[in-house]
Amino acid sequence: MEKKGKILVLDDDPVVTLSCKRILGAEGFNIITTDKGEDAIKKVSEEEFDLLISDIRLPDVNGITVLKETKKVQPELDVVIITGYPTVEDAKESVRLGAFEFIEKPFTPEFMMNVAKKVFDNRGWILRQAFIDEFRNEIVPLRGTENAVIYYKEGTWARPVEGGMWEIGCDVRYWLLAGQLMYIDLLPDIKVITAGEPFAKIISGGGQTEELVSPMTGRVVKLNHEANTAMSALIRDNLSEGWLLWLARIEPLKI
Repeated sequence: MEKKGKILVLDDDPVVTLSCKRILGAEGFNIITTDKGEDAIKKVSEEEFDLLISDIRLPDVNGITVLKETKKVQPELDVVIITGYPTVEDAKESVRLGAFEFIEKPFTPEFMMNVAKKVFDNRGWILRQAFIDEFRNEIVPLRGTENAVIYYKEGTWARPVEGGMWEIGCDVRYWLLAGQLMYIDLLPDIKVITAGEPFAKIISGGGQTEELVSPMTGRVVKLNHEANTAMSALIRDNLSEGWLLWLARIEPLKI
C-alpha cells in the first residue's frame, strides 16, 4: 500500500499508540510511535514528519514542551495535542505555539481519521470565494486562519479570537453524518455558558433533539443569530465538509 504521509505518535499509553498505529496505519499512513517526549524531539530533529500527535502528560517532558521544540526544528510540521485532562491554559498555550488541534481523550477511530484527513487533504476544506464572502461572519474554516480551532469534542469546538474573547460552535458535517441538524436552537436569554452544560440544541428533521455541550465557561458577549441561514446554505450547496459555525462569543470565566 502506498504511504500517504508520515505520522509520529507520542503517548505513554500503549493503548493509544497501538490504536493510532492500527487505525491510521490501515489507511496507508506511515506511523512511528514513542512514549517519551525527548525521544520525539530527537526523532523530529533527525527525520521529516508530516504530523505529530502528542499527549500532554508524559513521563519526562510534557507535550507543550515537545510542541515548542519540534516547531523550532520543523516549523511546518502539523501538531495535534491530545489529553485526558484538558484545561483552557493548555489549550491557549498550544494554539499560541502553533498546534493544529487540541483534542480531549477518549476519541473514536473515526474522529482520529477525520483529524488526519484534515491535515493531509486540503482540497476538501476550501469553499468558493463567493460563498466565503457571503457568510464570512458566520462560518469558520478549519485551516488557513490566524486563530485556529484548538478544542474539539463530539461536534462542538472552541477557539480564541480578538480581545481575549473565545468563540464556541458546532461542526456542520459532524451533525449531518449523525443524521441530524435541521435547525440550531440557542438557549434563550442565556447570559453565562458553563463547561459541561448545554448552551444550544440540535433539532433533526424527525423532531429529535441533541444538546450541544459547552467545552468552556464564559460570559456571553454575542450570539450568532444568522447561524441557521448559513447552515442552510452550507447544506444546500453541499459545502459542509470542513466548515464550522460559531454560535456564541464569550469572555472566559474561571471556575
